[in-house]
Amino acid sequence: MGEEEIKEVEIPRSMTKAQFLSWKRQKADDASAKRAEAERKRADDIAAGTVQMNGRELFVHEPWVFDNTIY
Repeated sequence: MGEEEIKEVEIPRSMTKAQFLSWKRQKADDASAKRAEAERKRADDIAAGTVQMNGRELFVHEPWVFDNTIY
């Protein structure tokens, strides 16, 4: 086998406070967008009746199920 050249990529070892805060804000924004998309998809699936609701979702969407006045 021939000799392979390994290219070294310079990785910055230090980060300024502004760079860190920018990275942290970007990461939080990405996580927030992902969570919002998952919540929207879950709400759409519940409205379509394709997924089973948990107790909290059932209480919010169909409170008549928890009405104990008939007993």
